[in-house]
Amino acid sequence: MGFSLISSDDWKPEQHAADLDGLLAGIAKGDSQSLAALYHSTSAAIYAFALSVLKNAQDAEDVLHDCYLNIYSAASGYRSLGKPMAWILTITRNLCLLKLRERGKRSDLPTEDWEPYLESRETVTPEDRILLRACMNHLSDEERQILVLHAVAGFKHREIAELTGLSLTAVLSKYSRGLKKLKQYMEQEGTL
Repeated sequence: MGFSLISSDDWKPEQHAADLDGLLAGIAKGDSQSLAALYHSTSAAIYAFALSVLKNAQDAEDVLHDCYLNIYSAASGYRSLGKPMAWILTITRNLCLLKLRERGKRSDLPTEDWEPYLESRETVTPEDRILLRACMNHLSDEERQILVLHAVAGFKHREIAELTGLSLTAVLSKYSRGLKKLKQYMEQEGTL
């Protein structure tokens, strides 16, 4: 059960919103099993999003950890609007911005830094690694974030526009451009 950067059937926010809302309610009551279940359901999307912003595996892992600490402490204040993943990714984005300010840099992500993480995840196929490598190395920051939010986290384009502050037209344009770049890269590599 890998994730594809072109089309993801694994994560459907509308299917999982009620489940995630229930888990957040359990976390608000101090249920550690709900936190574990939330982590299992959302950690890949959160890590991928953090990695797409930070371009550093260690920083992305730090944000992943901090995100769940923040979720645990803020769950009692969560009010369901039917978009729990947007709430979680807003926490993630804010933590990423703090990390960037803290570091004062945007470093390129060496392949060896994130490849071991992907290889340790049984759900990530060799094809997924090829796509992620292309995504990390050949797309602009915004294209990469939009593709990750859509394909890995399952957000609709209008939801991505709300989350990123971009217009829907800009999101659609950058998504299309990013897909074209990935397709060109894969054709050049002979993987498509």
